[in-house]
Amino acid sequence: MDTKAQESLLGTVHDFVEEEVRPVVRELDAEDAYPHGLVERMKELGLFGAILPEEYGGLGLSASSYTKIIEELSRGWMSIAGIINSHLILAYNIYLSGTPEQRDRFLPDLCSGQRRGGLSITEPSAGSDVQAIRTEARREGDHYVVNGHKKWISNGIFGNTFLVAMKTDPTAEPAHRGISAFIVEKGGPGFEAKRRPEKLGYRGIDSAEFVFEDFRVPAENLLGNEEGKGFQHIMKGLELGRINVAARGLGIARAAFEDAIAYAQKREAFGKPISEHQAVQLKLADMAVRIEASRLLVRNAAEKFDRGERCDLEAGMAKLFASEAGIDNSLDAMRIHGGNGYHKDYDVERYFRDAPLMAIGEGTNEIQRMVIARGLLKQNALDLEKGGEG
Repeated sequence: MDTKAQESLLGTVHDFVEEEVRPVVRELDAEDAYPHGLVERMKELGLFGAILPEEYGGLGLSASSYTKIIEELSRGWMSIAGIINSHLILAYNIYLSGTPEQRDRFLPDLCSGQRRGGLSITEPSAGSDVQAIRTEARREGDHYVVNGHKKWISNGIFGNTFLVAMKTDPTAEPAHRGISAFIVEKGGPGFEAKRRPEKLGYRGIDSAEFVFEDFRVPAENLLGNEEGKGFQHIMKGLELGRINVAARGLGIARAAFEDAIAYAQKREAFGKPISEHQAVQLKLADMAVRIEASRLLVRNAAEKFDRGERCDLEAGMAKLFASEAGIDNSLDAMRIHGGNGYHKDYDVERYFRDAPLMAIGEGTNEIQRMVIARGLLKQNALDLEKGGEG
């Protein structure tokens, strides 16, 4: 897709958010209802294949263009951006690491949205520490027999295809060498998808749990047809995921600012619009700066991703800052709205509920800080043989 077509698509997504998402988001959020109609429209727009090559039916968007779409979707409702994110991590991993047969089999239907799904890593006893997963896959002939419990799986109820991290060698040292990734199709004996947990925010999206009891997965569904590479596959996909989360944080930060600056010019206190009070102006200035800084960090990470360079440091920085910007801006917007900001007739209370997930999902911000610090230490390692000078 050429640059002009990508700009046209972004305009179409903006109109979709204004005309189709915003009018229904409060109702869907209140009912925690899966947005089937919005998902169908996103399928029609081709968003489920946004970054996949056109040869598989995708749009072939750059990560830079993709983040602008995610920012726009999140400005309307962060949950629908999440439906796209997890799905595209699955599809991107298959494109990047799958065999030619796996790409031909799965990618066309994933691009069209006929297949929808996501990533399944987290377990009751393993979150950011991926190496601690316990779900096991044991080879038996031309199948693997799977036992274990996964949770927080986006698209887990209404999706049908998932990339699942499992231990094929529980005794491996280091532990990540025993992790493999499988393309798992829902259904059949021994597979149960259950329980949409009640959540503070990020409502509407189906965050499910999977329970495997002697569930059989064809050996041909082992990603890349090679055991022990699952950790590397997943980490590559999470670079894209963290850029996505950063764009979502940016979208929330932007929505909160737009609502706040409009409200501040209409609401009066002490005989004048509250936008003329210095205390409110200081908050608006800080909100705008957070947005611009977040956008630059997201752009930097996305451009490095587009060049095919490793960008875990840049993606971590963008995810850390933009997600915190979303939290800070949502709180500032609520304060500018005063008592109305606490009322469900205004969207700012939803931003306030949705934003914290961005500091937790795709690796907590505490983990991001560790990743960033390690990357910086590696980049700036001292040459001790030269007396400690860098």
